Amino acid sequence: MTFAPDVTNRLARARTDLRLGQPVLLRDGDAVALVFAVETLQPAHLAPVLAAGTAQLALSPRRAETLKARVYDGDVARVALAAHWDRNDLMALADPSLDLRRPLKGPLTGLREGPASFARAGIALAKSAHLLPVAIVLPGAPSEMGFTPLAVHEVPLGLAPEVSLDQVSAARVPLEVSSAGRCVVFRPGDGGEEHYGVEIGRPDRAGPVLVRLHSACFTGDVLGSLKCDCGPQLRAALGQMGAEGAGVLLYLNQEGRGIGLANKMRAYALQDQGFDTVEANHRLGFEDDERDFRIGAAILREMGITRVRLLTNNPRKIAMMEGEGITVTERVPLHVGETSENRAYLATKAAKSGHLS
Repeated sequence: MTFAPDVTNRLARARTDLRLGQPVLLRDGDAVALVFAVETLQPAHLAPVLAAGTAQLALSPRRAETLKARVYDGDVARVALAAHWDRNDLMALADPSLDLRRPLKGPLTGLREGPASFARAGIALAKSAHLLPVAIVLPGAPSEMGFTPLAVHEVPLGLAPEVSLDQVSAARVPLEVSSAGRCVVFRPGDGGEEHYGVEIGRPDRAGPVLVRLHSACFTGDVLGSLKCDCGPQLRAALGQMGAEGAGVLLYLNQEGRGIGLANKMRAYALQDQGFDTVEANHRLGFEDDERDFRIGAAILREMGITRVRLLTNNPRKIAMMEGEGITVTERVPLHVGETSENRAYLATKAAKSGHLS
């Protein structure tokens, strides 16, 4: 019997290590490198990293374009670290919401020699940790051990492999829309955030169930933000389920279209500078939508639901449900919450993300 961590455990540890400011040890064949997230880089680590003279900054092509850095590897840009840079310089390179405050950067020396695999994996790990997707790569074997080890091929560059979801608790929760409410908590096997199923009444598993996949939105759902329509959509979906007497709302912890609350606030800061929501995400180095709706399909299967009437305006949700074996018998439009504050945001969702009317 072995108690050694498997790849799922090590990926979870790597995310935590990066958030704590610790590096991760990556291997690609015989080559090794330490990878640090710029956002959480500890000041004590910076001097030895710069002194090595071989460290690289890994950037997304979108961020590199803004910085006028050369992209030689297609899907990632590598830049040599200058010996005089401090942590503020690195953050100015990493965070586009600071561009107006620190407009002058560089010159940047693009790199094309050597493997780009460490840079790709570093950016992917930073994304999965909900950090700015900018990493420092320090090639070479470290003199100290104890870092979380990963092979570059073990780091998902797109959607992560599907993980198991375990129902860990459930209880009756009477709601404003229905006294027959029930909340079920699901815990993913990769150590990620828990997700919730809210069941109204007794949905008939044999027939299509009215379902809403709702991504967490702290600002909209809790604070009543006028910048989005999330809070009104949440309440309208629950209201419709209450009126019909049955339904399931899945509350998925994928804040900010999957980039996390801190990066969502950075995107808001960019929107205040004149960028739309898609442009803001791109300038941060993310895609316009980083969410994984396969999680919703997995929860529905756990709840014994395979046929749904899906409350959504997002065709991507429909495609992911049907790709995971959930039959969408009807798309139920959900148009509520438009204000003068979010009208441009809603128009961008329709024009650039394909949301339906």
